Amino acid sequence: MAPGVSIANRYRGLRVPAPALRRLFAVLAEARGELAAGAPSAGTARELSVAFLSDTDLARLHGRFLQDPTPTDVITFPPPPESESGGEICVSVDAARRIAGARGFSRELTLYLVHGWLHLAGHDDLEPGKKRRMRRAERRALAALASAGAMPRFTLAPFRR
Repeated sequence: MAPGVSIANRYRGLRVPAPALRRLFAVLAEARGELAAGAPSAGTARELSVAFLSDTDLARLHGRFLQDPTPTDVITFPPPPESESGGEICVSVDAARRIAGARGFSRELTLYLVHGWLHLAGHDDLEPGKKRRMRRAERRALAALASAGAMPRFTLAPFRR
């Protein structure tokens, strides 16, 4: 069963296609056996939380919880034991805007969501071998999303003063 998805959009001007985002995580949950690395939280019927943040806000979380106040692209928080939560994925919209290049903003932001989901599914990318496995899983996940027509389209409204 696909998880429920709670969305916190804290990025001014970002339009989050909620149904498409829920579909993204449903497709990942369906492919869980091929993508997960053993953790029970991702891809289950638990509620998954997703937060879209600025670099500043994500760096603040990075410093507070991981003792590293530098900007990053994604942070995950696994659920506490015996919780109904499936964990939380926090992504930097600023990082996606900055790094997207030819891949495009929506695909870059989707990659961050996939990366976070894979962390909750047990993947780690701190060692070279594990990082290679995670990158392969990211490619498989993105291919599964594309094949299912489940790549969300995020848009940014023009900034107005």
